[in-house]
Amino acid sequence: MKIRNVVLASVLAAAGAGAFAQAKEQFFPGLPYRTGPYAPNGVPWANGYSDYLKLTNARGGINGVKIIYEECETGYDTARGVECYERLKGKNGGATVFQPLSTGITFALTEKAPGDKIPLITAGYGRSESQDGTVFKWNFPLAGTYWLAADALVQTIGKKEGGMDKLKGKKVTLVYHDSPYGKEPIPLLQERAAQLGFNLQLLPVTAPGVDQKATWLQVRQAKPDYVLLWGWGVMNSTALKEAQATGYPREKMYGVWWSGAEPDVKDVGEGAKGYNAVTMQHGAEPNSAVVKEILDKVHGKGEGTGPKEEVGQVLYMRGAMSAMLAVEGVRRAQERFGKGKWVTGEQARWGYENLALDQKKLDALGFAGVMRPIATTCADHMGSNWARVHTWDGKKWNFSSDWLQADEMILKPLVKTTAAKYAADKKLTPRTPADCQS
Repeated sequence: MKIRNVVLASVLAAAGAGAFAQAKEQFFPGLPYRTGPYAPNGVPWANGYSDYLKLTNARGGINGVKIIYEECETGYDTARGVECYERLKGKNGGATVFQPLSTGITFALTEKAPGDKIPLITAGYGRSESQDGTVFKWNFPLAGTYWLAADALVQTIGKKEGGMDKLKGKKVTLVYHDSPYGKEPIPLLQERAAQLGFNLQLLPVTAPGVDQKATWLQVRQAKPDYVLLWGWGVMNSTALKEAQATGYPREKMYGVWWSGAEPDVKDVGEGAKGYNAVTMQHGAEPNSAVVKEILDKVHGKGEGTGPKEEVGQVLYMRGAMSAMLAVEGVRRAQERFGKGKWVTGEQARWGYENLALDQKKLDALGFAGVMRPIATTCADHMGSNWARVHTWDGKKWNFSSDWLQADEMILKPLVKTTAAKYAADKKLTPRTPADCQS
């Protein structure tokens, strides 16, 4: 398998390095998928990730420490993802952090990361219970888990019905990708169904999801009040086309944030009008300061990774935001281990566990209006529990809700019990307060 090498920094630190000239470059390996059935969704994320790292170097690096970025194509395949991880983890002085961009790959790497002492950022995916840093020391589902997404959607349909109590007796169908990813929201939805009294129907779709005729026949027969869509890649547009063909109203459909981007709706166009999706804080952000800066300092210099038109689209922004979180964890680690110094994966892990991105910092990075503050602790590796909903108007995504906050009374106990079960199964001892200080 060919590794696509995108070196973003020359070995001779460019202008602006000054006193930091001796610092090694920080290595950020990438595990994207630019090929296969999920490429239409994987490519914009990877381009946003790569462009933001280029922007960081153009800004002078992380206090002068430049970034080297190298990709290894996974094709969204778990075995290939593990192979890529093994291939890249020791290169260029050692990996700083991995972002698997796949829940299946995350499950596999969760077993490997502690031994290799390399943190995993799974912003908006992965194991929902890994929010509990006392059990999952090396996992960081920053800014969102699938349980947060599912809870935000339950609250949204509750609001639409005129109150959460009005969900009693309603029918909610989950159409989901039959993979670890698609199964993630089920425990939260079952918890909410038991609490609120709605009926939950579970309809798995075999990957990649190009054939959903039987699924939508079941939807047509069940006549649910709402359909939640947990798809990825071609599965999303197929679901919307099938909903259109069977006459299921798109305005009663709500997707997760991996089912609510431009590639999911553009081929359906007007036929997807009214379709909603929860967002991981951001939506399409063409007017944000960070997008303008990328267009100027990266694309303007002929160094853009992909087409200029996608800059600021939903999945591009998700990639850029994920890269920003990776960079800012290293900057935070430098505050403790030496400003302008190269940090190890273990030191970077401390940075991710002690992230303190307030609004002022986010605004300075160009993310004003895009996202809210993130602050992590040993016990909370997510750091923020906000979401919004946006709706497709046939041509573009528009926000259609206020900021939503996941219900901690539901989320916390579920995270605790599921993480405790994982610890028991794997014979792990949860971290002590002393370990949390380390």
